[in-house]
Amino acid sequence: MSVKILTSTIIGLDAFRQDPITALASAGEGTLAVFEHNAPVLYAVTPDRLARLLALEAAANQAQSDVELDAHFYQDELAHPDAIPVPAGKFAMYVGWQPDDDFMRQAAVWGVALSAPATAAELASFVTYWQAEGRLFHHVQWQQKLARSLQQGRAANGGKPQRDMNQLPEPDQSIPDGFRGA
Repeated sequence: MSVKILTSTIIGLDAFRQDPITALASAGEGTLAVFEHNAPVLYAVTPDRLARLLALEAAANQAQSDVELDAHFYQDELAHPDAIPVPAGKFAMYVGWQPDDDFMRQAAVWGVALSAPATAAELASFVTYWQAEGRLFHHVQWQQKLARSLQQGRAANGGKPQRDMNQLPEPDQSIPDGFRGA
């Protein structure tokens, strides 16, 4: 069986037991592999090396993204002072479900650039459809489905929200130049 050794400084278990402080002090880069029966049984690190490893781990866990978004995605236009709590885990769609306040920014990260937030009619249509389906998804998955639904629904309308069929148009009250009316 082959074993990958993670340091160049190796010592036997018996020698390590006799004087661990001296053995660790002579370890290259602060890391020491302790062997017994030609196999590593433990690794020992100095406090300095441990601090460097923890700093590297913390740096690796920081979110790094090459996605740059327009500043208007960070404006909180849909701020709701009384936020509706989001259920944990998977849940079925319910009346009153709302996407997060930063939904447009999240949609952009997912590759769906929306020109406007979901209208009340679009959201109601989405919720009604998925309520009837009875499927279970996590909150983020519901938001991704909404983003794709808006993208597809708006694609047929030039990227704009669909017109509300129940809205009555306002008549134009101005008289065009050159028109002679009574």
